[in-house]
Amino acid sequence: MAILHVSDQSFTTEIKKGLVLADFWAPWCGPCKMIAPVLEEIDIEMGDQVRIIKLNVDENPETTRAFGVMSIPTLILFKDGEAVDQMIGFQPKSVLTELISKQA
Repeated sequence: MAILHVSDQSFTTEIKKGLVLADFWAPWCGPCKMIAPVLEEIDIEMGDQVRIIKLNVDENPETTRAFGVMSIPTLILFKDGEAVDQMIGFQPKSVLTELISKQA
């Protein structure tokens, strides 16, 4: 599955069903650039267990505010529309895969 870029308008719909990892990011953010290839690898390896979506915080302030995102990257794991876990900052692949596996 491919990583999907979402907006304030589509975010709620995209997190409603199943396990979804939301990456709150911005193009100017160094750690966001570092975590992008890690998320790509996870998408390839675990795409059948989790969908990954990305929300640009600069372009989508409503959703960013609604989830209290103050630092980026912020990764929030949703299960059927409910936030079940959250991490802030760059995380190694092993930490993220373990986070996902606990909920899958």
